[in-house]
Order: sequence, then structure tokens, then C-alpha cells
Amino acid sequence: MARAFNFSAGPAMLPEAVMRKAESEFLNWQNTGMSVMEMSHRSKEFMGVVHKMEADLREVMQIPDNYKVIFTHGGASLQFAAIPMNLAQQNDTVDYLNTGVWSTKAIKEASRYANVNVVAGEKESNPTEVPAKSEWKFSSDAKYIHICVNETITGLELKDEHLETVFAQGKPVIADMSSNIMCREIDVSKYAMIYAGAQKNIGPAGLAIVIVREDLLGKARSDTPTLMNWNVYANNESMFNTPATYSWYLAGLVFDWIKTTGGVKHLADVNARKATKLYEYIDSEDFYKNSINPSERSWMNVTFNLKNNDLDAVFLEKSKEAGLLSLKGHKAFGGMRASIYNAMPEAGVDALIEFMRKFAAENA
Repeated sequence: MARAFNFSAGPAMLPEAVMRKAESEFLNWQNTGMSVMEMSHRSKEFMGVVHKMEADLREVMQIPDNYKVIFTHGGASLQFAAIPMNLAQQNDTVDYLNTGVWSTKAIKEASRYANVNVVAGEKESNPTEVPAKSEWKFSSDAKYIHICVNETITGLELKDEHLETVFAQGKPVIADMSSNIMCREIDVSKYAMIYAGAQKNIGPAGLAIVIVREDLLGKARSDTPTLMNWNVYANNESMFNTPATYSWYLAGLVFDWIKTTGGVKHLADVNARKATKLYEYIDSEDFYKNSINPSERSWMNVTFNLKNNDLDAVFLEKSKEAGLLSLKGHKAFGGMRASIYNAMPEAGVDALIEFMRKFAAENA
């Protein structure tokens, strides 16, 4: 069977070139006689993988020298607790903007370790638009401001106007970029800390990336578990214990792929085209509907509903037969969701649009 177009929100598809490279090296990495997953994480060979991996990530994201890049266990969700434990004491106030399910999860976890002020969006777990800025209420004494830049479940994304309002508060800004990291160029220096689970736009599950300004290290509360203390990772090249070595290796191949295929700027151009053409098609048909505020739609996660929900199961069955996989929406939001991360080629979006057009005509 030919390789399908996988629209899963995560774990998501990887670039084909990365998969083929990994396949060719699987049994015998660079004539060492063993796979990367078999070698010691402290060996000279694997340390070479690690150093190139970090260097390539720094290059493609233009990460300033005064930021540490650390690779952690536990996905992005472990950072929901690690963030307040590294940056706040029990009675400190921290600000969280609630724009959906992942924001809500981060708020719930942070509330165990600090006094959380919900800046806006307190009443809705799956909003279809970002709360009006007139409703935002920041704390004067907040230790940091936390945002989820892209809500994967609904496909709701913070835009420049929202981010500039957050930056204007003059507080350290912590950003969950799990589902849109490297989809476009950003100024890393505007953020105090960026984190992302790997399984959407970076590599396979089992890894998270933390990019943190150096002046924030060494401030963790005394009861912070060792493997949640960023300073421990920073002082041990993220190897205080055995890391998820094969996930690191594959992430490194992705960073190299980004670097050698035009960088993040090139990806942004492709991503803009993919998202624009898919949304334009959805908006042109009465058969489909996207419920997200058009000015706040995600580039990475395109959600939509069929006019007749009774056709959902047929749509999913037929799309799978057509080689278009994992289009079912999250159970918390329903409908359909096409995640079109960096690894999704433009041809995959074209194939999806053609299928949707044909399905609409046959079921009008």
C-alpha cells in the first residue's frame, strides 16, 4: 500500500525524507554496527547526535545564546507542573490566559503549586474565539504569564495582536507551542520560556523541548522533583538519567530536514498556502463549516463539521479508503480535524480538498 496522508493531531506524520533516512540507518548507524537506539547515551557517537541536534534547532529557530535548550521526558504535560515549581512559590500569583482544553489543563495543574489568576476565558473549555482583550485582567504581581499559542483540539490560535498585548505587560511570558512550533518564524527573545511536546511538529512521542532564558534557572522551589528541575537538565546536557535516545535522534533528523529544505521561513510559506486553500474551500461550501473566528484560525489544526452529522461515519470510512487518515475530530469538540503540520505536504491538502469536493457532490 502506498504511504497515506496522515492528518492525525499527534502522534503525527513525519517527513518522508526523515523516515527514509532513519530506515537506512536503523540497523547500522554510520557503520558503527548498531542502531542509534542501542548505543550508550553517553558515548562519543551519541553525543555527536545530541550536539548537532541542538545546534540545528538553535539555527532554525534563531535561539539567542542566553537561552538554554533542554530535552525532557513526560511530554508538554509534565511542564504544566514544572513551570510553577521552577518559577513560583506556593503563595505567588501567576497569570494564565484560558483559550481551550490545553490551557485549562495547564491551569488546573498550576493551581496545585501557586495562586492562578485566569486572565480571561474562565468559563469556557472549548471557545471558538479568543476572549476580547477588553476582558483580560492581568495581575500586577504575577511571576509570569502563561499562554497556549495554538489550541490543538479546536484549531484556535493566538495572533500577533494578542501576543503583543501579553508582551506589553512586562512579565516573563511562558508559551506552550506544542502544536505550532516552527510553523513560522518567531522572535524567541520575546519569550522567557517556550515548551513543546515533540509528537506534532518535531518527532515521535516521548520527548519535550524546553527553551528557557538562563536567568530563570536555579530558582526552583526546594520540593521540586529532580527530574522536573530545569537547572538539573541544563547542567547535565539533559542527561541526568537516560533520555529517550531514539526520539532525540529522530527529532534531530527533523531539525536537519528543516534546515536543509529552506528553513522555517520556507515552511511558513508552504503552511500559509496549505491553510489558506483548505479554509477557502470549507468556506465556499454549504456542506462544510468551520466554527472558529476566521481571524483566529489555526494554521496547523483545521477543524470542520459536515452539514449533516449523520454522514460523519461515512465520511471517515471513505476518506480512509482514499488514503486520508485520522480526520476524526477530538471527542471534546466533535466533527472533523485535519492537522496539517510541517510534515504534511501540500499535495496532501490538495488530495483532501478534492476528496471533500467529491464527497459533498455525492451526498448533497
